[in-house]
Amino acid sequence: MTDERKKRKKVVWGITGSGDRIRETAEVMKEMRRQYEDDVEIRVYISKAGDQVVKYYKLFPELDAEFDKIWVEANANAPFLAGQVQMGRFEFMLIAPATSNSVAKISLRIADTMLTNAAIMSQKVMLPLYIMPSDFQEGEVTTTLPDGRDLLLVIRKEDVEHVEKLMAMEGVTMLERPEDIPKIFEDHFG
Repeated sequence: MTDERKKRKKVVWGITGSGDRIRETAEVMKEMRRQYEDDVEIRVYISKAGDQVVKYYKLFPELDAEFDKIWVEANANAPFLAGQVQMGRFEFMLIAPATSNSVAKISLRIADTMLTNAAIMSQKVMLPLYIMPSDFQEGEVTTTLPDGRDLLLVIRKEDVEHVEKLMAMEGVTMLERPEDIPKIFEDHFG
């Protein structure tokens, strides 16, 4: 590894068990890696449920080929992402897509998974936290299944309440769609 590569800034990309817009998110993140590869290292952390979904959507080989290293959760502290967040190793943390379960846990301060633990720690150390929830607003949403078929989902007010609670927290920015991600990189590294 060259000295230049060692000095690259690092970001966390966390993937939870949501399949909603996961392909689109992966495409945007691959583009961000290419666009900022000289200056930024995107470290990919996948929850246990996210690992299942990434494999179900057949994205793991693609992510593995595109990103330097991928970590998959063993438990809430392994890999020790929260410790790295606490030590200031990252410029920001992005969780995209985020399940309603992960969003609720973060809003309720339940740190029982690698990503919820790290997200809550990011708030404690004032590391910018960006979350793209699968359940952004109440109503009907159409998502794409791994086989390409559409699936209609009804987003309930209870799930949206956790999104709204996080929106009100200092240092947390909620994203509505994958197309919102490039602005984060531009704001931090532009």
